[in-house]
Amino acid sequence: MEQHYPVMLGESIRYLDPRGDGLYADVTCGLANHTLEIARRLTTGKVLALDRDGETLELARQRAAGSGEAAGRIVFRQAPFSQLGEVLRELGWGKVNGILADLGVSRLQLTSGDRGFSLKERGPLDMRMDRRQELTAADLVNRASERELAALFEETAGERRKTAERIARAIVRGRPVDDTAALAAVVESVVPRHGKLHPATKVFMALRIAVNDEMGELDALLEQAPEWLAAGGRWVMIAFHSLEDRRVKQAFKALAQEGRARVLTKHVVKPADEEVRRNAASRSAVLRALEMN
Repeated sequence: MEQHYPVMLGESIRYLDPRGDGLYADVTCGLANHTLEIARRLTTGKVLALDRDGETLELARQRAAGSGEAAGRIVFRQAPFSQLGEVLRELGWGKVNGILADLGVSRLQLTSGDRGFSLKERGPLDMRMDRRQELTAADLVNRASERELAALFEETAGERRKTAERIARAIVRGRPVDDTAALAAVVESVVPRHGKLHPATKVFMALRIAVNDEMGELDALLEQAPEWLAAGGRWVMIAFHSLEDRRVKQAFKALAQEGRARVLTKHVVKPADEEVRRNAASRSAVLRALEMN
């Protein structure tokens, strides 16, 4: 398995501040790096490892199995984080002492060609984090209208309107678009390459966000998480683009204004230069944290 670097691991744990007997939820378990770090700090407590990607979750289980006593403090469940409340009710936990969410896409997903997330590997236009769902990127690319695609690329990925329209027109004319390499080529045919960033990068991001309803999922988490946090409970969120971070910032600000919580991060926390050198993917990450009153 390729080396995986958890984003802002030290900062996440510092703000979450796990206590030995506490209950915690890592709602984006991934390969369990953050989960294991929480578990190692527990004595009689437990940490819920939640992820919608069953394949990644199975790898996380395998990694945790070799972690000694910490493994016994982890409860794994496959579910999107919009179902956090349902899972906690099922476990009979009640309120928890901390919630952590790293909203970044797993490096394992990005580097596995058969998952369809990657620009670098030819693969099916899939992009489903949970392969049990029906909607795929191929469905959007080959069935959505030109207007719908243009709006998606402009509003979700931040493409300029004329560029978004040009890309959407090229996709519709090039249908059927069969795989990731074909989609990248269609975009590159109408958007010149400048610098290191591939011109289809934003298109792939927009499709991934739409396929997995990432903004809907985030809104659901932001709405329900405060109800599941005990007094003094900590909530740590790591976002990777402005659409996510804006929502997190507004939700935290509203909770503080209502007197329900105290924001712990006056300004966003960013990864240290050393981490960015080691893991370039962390460069766009921003962390926010609060504590419930």
